[in-house]
Amino acid sequence: MREVANGGRREELLAIAASLFATKGFRRTTVRDIADAAGILSGSLYHHFDSKESMVDEILSSFQDELFGQYDEILASEADARTRFEQAIRASVAAIERHPHEVAIFQNEADHLGQSERFAYLAERNAQSRQLWMTLLRDGVADGLFRDDLDLELVYRFVRDTVWVAVRWYRPGGQLTHSDVADQYLSIILDGISK
Repeated sequence: MREVANGGRREELLAIAASLFATKGFRRTTVRDIADAAGILSGSLYHHFDSKESMVDEILSSFQDELFGQYDEILASEADARTRFEQAIRASVAAIERHPHEVAIFQNEADHLGQSERFAYLAERNAQSRQLWMTLLRDGVADGLFRDDLDLELVYRFVRDTVWVAVRWYRPGGQLTHSDVADQYLSIILDGISK
């Protein structure tokens, strides 16, 4: 029973840390900030984690593993390129709904954290993400589903930035659901805004 309680407390501490890292920034959040928000002494955090780097590592790696597991399933699907592209957009926007703090941390801190060997996987995940989107776009062009007169690198950057910057304004439980956002994004990207 103690293991379950400790596991639950560990998850609670990670959620508190994720919220603080997302709102204050990783570098500006101290171990004391996390402990204060959790209602414990700073030293008590070290019973669960050896550093705040360990905390952010666990937060980001768990999130990335889940998201890229979904991306792998989408890529392996027999669906056509447009459908897989739509699925990837929907999975990405849903990730913002389910993991807003993790997405914000990644968006705001990946460059800084990536300077440490411990977080080398973040650059690998960026490369993997680029490969996913470029594969979907190239497949769409090859299948005649997407225009062939566009610079696919530019399209990739547009899609990436459009989707992930939503973490700055999208609020779960607000007027728009993540499905509403995904529907509008897909309509704009795939059908345009002209009549």
